[in-house]
Amino acid sequence: MTTAPAPAAPSTPLLSLTPLFARLKVTLLRNGLRQSNKRRAVFIASIVLVALLGALQLLGLAALRGTEHAAVLTVPLAVLLALGWAVVPLFFPGGDETLDPTRLAMLPLRPAPLVTALLVSSLIGIGPAFTVVILAGSVIATAHGAAAFAIAVPAVLLTLLVCVALTRAVATANVRLLSSRKGKDLALLSGVIIGVGAQLVNLALQKLSEAGLARLEPLADVTRWIPPGSALDAVRATSEGEYGLAAAELALTAAVLAMLMLWWQRTLTRVMTSPDSSTLVAAAKPEKERGAGTGLGRLLPAGRTGTAAQRQLRYAWRDPKIKTTWGSTLGIGVAIPIVNMVQGSHNLYFVSVAVIMLTGMMYNQLGQDGPAFWMVLQTIGSPRDALAELRGRALALALIAAPYLVVLVLGMAAVTGRWDQVPEVLGLSLAVLGAFLGTGAIASVQFPYSVPQDHAFKNIAPGQSGIAWLGTLWSLAGLAVCAPLIGLTIGLHLTGGHGLLWILLPLGAVYGPLAVWAGLRFAAPRMARRLPEILAAATKG
Repeated sequence: MTTAPAPAAPSTPLLSLTPLFARLKVTLLRNGLRQSNKRRAVFIASIVLVALLGALQLLGLAALRGTEHAAVLTVPLAVLLALGWAVVPLFFPGGDETLDPTRLAMLPLRPAPLVTALLVSSLIGIGPAFTVVILAGSVIATAHGAAAFAIAVPAVLLTLLVCVALTRAVATANVRLLSSRKGKDLALLSGVIIGVGAQLVNLALQKLSEAGLARLEPLADVTRWIPPGSALDAVRATSEGEYGLAAAELALTAAVLAMLMLWWQRTLTRVMTSPDSSTLVAAAKPEKERGAGTGLGRLLPAGRTGTAAQRQLRYAWRDPKIKTTWGSTLGIGVAIPIVNMVQGSHNLYFVSVAVIMLTGMMYNQLGQDGPAFWMVLQTIGSPRDALAELRGRALALALIAAPYLVVLVLGMAAVTGRWDQVPEVLGLSLAVLGAFLGTGAIASVQFPYSVPQDHAFKNIAPGQSGIAWLGTLWSLAGLAVCAPLIGLTIGLHLTGGHGLLWILLPLGAVYGPLAVWAGLRFAAPRMARRLPEILAAATKG
């Protein structure tokens, strides 16, 4: 007896992923706006600001039409746009909820259709619209003739696709990092990168206003062969009748786009089919190795002072908000002297900005602990305990600030050649460092305020702005403490005693620690008496 073959399963047409993911992207945007009025207001404000900025950029680029060197600006601009698209997922991983491909790992999706669908869905949003506006302005500035405008259509499309594919490929390759604590710390440090980048852009614009667009010719000669700059240069080449060059530049951009798509597809396949290697490595580590500490404790003083310093240093490394504060302070402290040096000022006294910013973190040492301050409170039973706690916190700041200032002063002197200013600037910097650490300890005890932990850019709890301003005004006391050395420096300059300025270095090296010692001695007994008030202020937010 033969059995009849089983009927074949009815074939079902494959669902096209591209329109599905496009609708999914629109749905995510719409549902995100429905979560709260605040988010909706931020989104609308972002649209308005981006529209205004895009309109200004469009008008500015359109005004370059007819100028001889318009292409030397538009071609590097396209490469700069691509670079911006590449770093966006590293610093703003939460900006697009579809950047994490691991959310789709359990779905039966093939990599090739998935890559195409994700690429198309990525074209929906404010960023792509802004990019199209910039590219349209670049085309208006460089295209002359019907052929150039015809070539501009695939050139703009290829440029946009390269930018979007680049950001997707980078996000997929770094998805493990972006979803980890280190990735979130990197996102919080984006403010430093933006601030330094804004200063560099400002300097570049000043140089261009002085020398004109012709100064960008060497840069344009290089970037016209770097996609997507090559695609925009094809518009310029077509306008000048160089059709072979235009075709080669478009082909180069298309080839790079194909390689990006291939890299993205292979990375996506590996990410969606491999386990989390960081988890496996952590599980494979022996318990003894995971629990072992670093050798930092051996370098610190014994007792509570060393323990408090080690705790503060670990918080600075592990807590995202404290790490962001440190990163922005150190970065801006370097950026401001460099910016002034590029602008022609070779005065090392701009390092004082870094000194003030670094020591400013001492002015709310107790309040920034938040509710965790009650654990410190439980261990303080006398002014001696309070002194050890404050001494440890000041030591943690000094261990980073003092070497940083020495390296910064010596580095700026090496670049500018102003070695004659090193003794006075370094001596005053060390004195100011000590004075501000001492007066900062007093401010931490007298004017503590809470720092909200659930808000990345909010550093004062509601209702405590007045207390924070009092602490800031108290920093003037640090300058008053340094008045003798500041007066001595001014007097030596006015009386022509430049040969004696070297004495400021040993004086500052001694004056700074004495100022810290006096400030801590003054603040410790008051801290022991005001523990309940400090706890109430630290936990208000």
